[in-house]
Amino acid sequence: MPYAHTLALTLAVASGSAHAMTDATLADTVARRLQGDRTGACMAVAVIENGSVARTFQCADPKDAARIGPDTAFEIGSVSKTMTAALLADLIGQGKGSLDDPLSAWLPPGTKLPDYQGKPILLRHIVTHTSGLPSLPSRMGAPDMTDPYAKLDEAALLASLGDVTLAAAPGTTFEYSNFASMVLSYAVARRAGTDMETLMKQRLFAPLGMQHAYINTPPAGVRAAVGHTPNARPTPAWHFQTNLAGVGGVRATLDDMVRYVQGQLGAEASIIAPALKLSQQKVSDAPPMAMNWMLMPVGGRTVHVHEGGTGGFSSFVSFDKDQRRGVVILSDTTWNSIGSLGSLGLHLVDASFPLGKPRVEVKPDAALLDGLVGDYALAGGMKMTLRRQGDALEIHPAGQGAYRMGHDSAGDFYPRDVDAVLRPQRGADGYTFIWMQMGAAVPATRIDKAAARPAFAVEAATLRDYEGEYPLVPGFGLTVKVQDDALTVQGTGQPALPVKAVQRDVFVMDAVGAEISFERDAAGKVVALTLKQAGQQLRGERK
Repeated sequence: MPYAHTLALTLAVASGSAHAMTDATLADTVARRLQGDRTGACMAVAVIENGSVARTFQCADPKDAARIGPDTAFEIGSVSKTMTAALLADLIGQGKGSLDDPLSAWLPPGTKLPDYQGKPILLRHIVTHTSGLPSLPSRMGAPDMTDPYAKLDEAALLASLGDVTLAAAPGTTFEYSNFASMVLSYAVARRAGTDMETLMKQRLFAPLGMQHAYINTPPAGVRAAVGHTPNARPTPAWHFQTNLAGVGGVRATLDDMVRYVQGQLGAEASIIAPALKLSQQKVSDAPPMAMNWMLMPVGGRTVHVHEGGTGGFSSFVSFDKDQRRGVVILSDTTWNSIGSLGSLGLHLVDASFPLGKPRVEVKPDAALLDGLVGDYALAGGMKMTLRRQGDALEIHPAGQGAYRMGHDSAGDFYPRDVDAVLRPQRGADGYTFIWMQMGAAVPATRIDKAAARPAFAVEAATLRDYEGEYPLVPGFGLTVKVQDDALTVQGTGQPALPVKAVQRDVFVMDAVGAEISFERDAAGKVVALTLKQAGQQLRGERK
């Protein structure tokens, strides 16, 4: 999470429990995060520790328990990229390539590729998302947003490379790119001389005992889970051309992914083991990455992490080589618009990360509703009107009908018939919002003639009431100080930012879209604060 956009939590936290987790303990932990969640999600979860495996299958509503089970294959989304990286490492181990090969050497002769002042895209840039290629190829046409990649073929993918102009040298700027990963998937299959599904089966699935994993052809005895949007609506599966599927097209059961993590931990010798080990080695520093794995510092160790999401599924996979511990979460509901599975996943990686709570529907505050009412323009041009209808918010996008919104305990509004989130942003001048849909976060600007709000004045002496240290999680806290008669807030390891008062004991940081509320005891002394940002809330008591 870049500092420019958020008060990022440092990940160097204390180490977790020394005892292997049991099925019952895992079930209790997942239930505390999931039961009653308004998304209606079902999850298959496993924790692998020193040869033992704890598993649980749970749903937000217990009556939906039959939706998933040990025989259920989930779309694992972008976790597939780590498998493509393993296959690339396998080819490198066979002497068939190098991370320093130009991408052009792995593509058909004559394929037009961009460079930057003569500097080409290398394979190492693809597996660290520093190629400079945009998120999506230009020649997808007009995709069906419920199955966006289904019509994209190899010819259109390769032709899209010729449409790109790089803005910086490859290797200098991180930009997550499904486009680049699809090109890598194609290139790996081409270099191997077979199709991606056959390659996955022969070199990865079979050696690791992932008997029910597949791309297009499900093995006997497997049932494909039905995906859902975060408003509990079934949604179609995603499909990819076979040789492009290394970007996000693998489907797998919970036990398949357990075996994948056990393979990453070196539990058994196999023909793919050297490639897995090679793919785990650090390739870049900004951000720290192995081959398509994010590298997360935890308690002086390094944990490999990747999340995935499609139109109806979410996934989280991690492993800690030092602790010989791994985590797998597979969900039949996409949580992309509400922060993905990171809260539960990171808590299972290390219990000092906050678990989070179920998102349940709650009545919005009247002042919030009134503050949001007005006319807005989204970045990109679309206009939207927000109205209050009793105790609910209604949105009216230009040229469309009106949508009555639900509101959840994390502070987000959501349409009941569309997979999207309206996240209020409180600033010194009042409320705006961010519209989140299909992986995009689009800020809104107020365009009506709402009266300017006078600044909420706080006397300099009162500002001193808030000064102090407020730990939020192990290794991360906020320092509140008065500087030049203004209140500032500084996250651990980050610069101090000014905050502005919007009401008594409530301040906002416009630069990072955060709100901080202070608590007082019966005597009026400030004793704690709550940081609200990006749909999450963290509370810290004053030291």
